[in-house]
Amino acid sequence: MGLWKQLARVFSGGGADSAQLETVQRMLVEADFGVAATNDTVERLSRAPHVNQATLEQIIVEQLGPPATPLARAEPAPTVVLVFGVNGTGKTMTVAKLAHRLKKEGRSVLLAAADTFRAGATEQLEAWAKRLDVPFVGASSGQGADAAAVAFDAVDAGVARGIDTVVVDTAGRLHTDERLREELKKVVRVVGKRHPGAPHESLLVLDATIGQNAVQQAREFAAAVPLSGLVITKLDGTAKGGSVVALRRSVQVPIRFLGTGETLDDLDLFDPVKFARRLVSE
Repeated sequence: MGLWKQLARVFSGGGADSAQLETVQRMLVEADFGVAATNDTVERLSRAPHVNQATLEQIIVEQLGPPATPLARAEPAPTVVLVFGVNGTGKTMTVAKLAHRLKKEGRSVLLAAADTFRAGATEQLEAWAKRLDVPFVGASSGQGADAAAVAFDAVDAGVARGIDTVVVDTAGRLHTDERLREELKKVVRVVGKRHPGAPHESLLVLDATIGQNAVQQAREFAAAVPLSGLVITKLDGTAKGGSVVALRRSVQVPIRFLGTGETLDDLDLFDPVKFARRLVSE
């Protein structure tokens, strides 16, 4: 049931008293809006002269921020895109979807497997590279290799081959792992030394189904590395899209893409108006 259908009975008279607003507050928390977004939404609703579905949608849109902008395009090439996120978020699949999207836009792409921690991560991304028919760079020594060295080699190969965009899949251990944070910082430094201005994009992949845990992940990663955008995955598997509102409020990083399914085409540019309408009505 859509969020507005749940709330409509509370606002059937056009407004709401304090008891009804407490009911609204509970519904928003249950929808994973988090405390800050819930309180802000309830406060704005309480001040609205008349509350309807359009009112709620507009309040949510204002909290989500602007529509997504296209990925940067570096001059000179290549554009270097680092992709971060913990295991299980759909990070590697997102890398493949992003490469597919960029190819459709006419951009040449190279994929790099700098996740040298997870067993099978290099082979998984290499398989995607073959399926997408794009060049691939991974560690010759496999698991446990220096992730920053892989990223450096990938940018080096991108420069040598005249590749437009290098997409680097980084290690996905827990966001609380200090070694991971230091490794990611090193990857950022190394690609910047090889290609001035890199990374041109740093995207954090977050799982919409884990609610407020995603908010904590976003805060931890944002404190460790400079982020240029969020990618929210598994939105096809949750009715609690309020976590996206909570995420946008918790870190001052724009939402760039939404993962909405299992196919390569299921990566959409973020549109706050469309998202708010889906969240409220579906």
